[in-house]
Formats: sequence, C-alpha cells, structure tokens
Amino acid sequence: MTPIFLCGFMGCGKSTVGRILARRLRCKCIDLDDYIEKKEGMSIPEIFEKKGEAYFRERETEALAAFRDIGGVVATGGGALLSDINGKTAMEAGMVVFIDTDFNTCYGRIKDDPHRPIAASSTREQLKQRFDDRSPRYRAHSHYAIPGGYPPLVIAVKIERIYKKFTKDPEE
Repeated sequence: MTPIFLCGFMGCGKSTVGRILARRLRCKCIDLDDYIEKKEGMSIPEIFEKKGEAYFRERETEALAAFRDIGGVVATGGGALLSDINGKTAMEAGMVVFIDTDFNTCYGRIKDDPHRPIAASSTREQLKQRFDDRSPRYRAHSHYAIPGGYPPLVIAVKIERIYKKFTKDPEE
C-alpha cells in the first residue's frame, strides 16, 4: 500500500483523521511524534528541553525516511514537512495531504496542551505568525489540500476518495 502522509499545523486534526482513515483503509496509523518519543525514550517536551528543537527536527527527518517504504497512514508532526528534504521524501514515497484547518480552530485545540512545547511557550500572536509562515510550505509539500473545517470522519472519507484516484493504475 502506498503510504498517506498527513501534514498541517498543530491541532489541525492529523492524528484524529489519521486513525479514522487507517481504520477505513484497514491499515495501520503511525503518529510520527509518538514514534520519536518511543525511539528516544522521552516525551517531545523533554526532547526540546534537553536536546533542543534542532535535534528533534533531525529525528523527524530520520523517522520520515524510515517510514518511506511502509504502507499505511502517517500523521506527521506540525513541523515535520516544513523542510524541503522532508517534503520531497514524503511526496516521492506516497500521497501527501495538507489538512488546511483555520488558525482559530487549531489554536483552540493547542493553547492549553502541555505536550506541545512550541504552543506552550508562545503567545497567540507568535503562533499566528508561525501558522501564516508554515501554511505555504505545507501546501508546497503536499499533493492535495483538504479543508479542515469538517468533522474528522468527513475529512477521512474525502482523503480516502482522493487516495483511490491517486493509486489507481492509469492503464486500467
């Protein structure tokens, strides 16, 4: 199975949609952040605190490359597909979908989450600036953008339909 990589800002719904989509497609869903936490033996806030954001971003690049050939759904972290190398890796390996959720919705989901070190240490204005800076890169590193204003099941069904077209053999 060709992998599906979900990207977008923190709180856009990648993990929730990913789990639903994986159930529908009868495959596994891998949360890239969870994978890194298990591999590193510490939480993402601990990684940021003890080793820094640059170290964490390097682990994302390694993890994304490791999942390049798997089938299933990969819910990437909010910053995983910002770099050109990660964007290229994911786009060559499978189908990349940007869940384009508006800032206010994302902010409402992340503002009090202690497991999101960037959100916890940033003001609303700083997060809005980050959101505005990241959106064009998510779009550039994705095959498709899906509006995130729908319930997660609806988003998953939309991605499933696109995926079936994406993987359809042109010879059929």
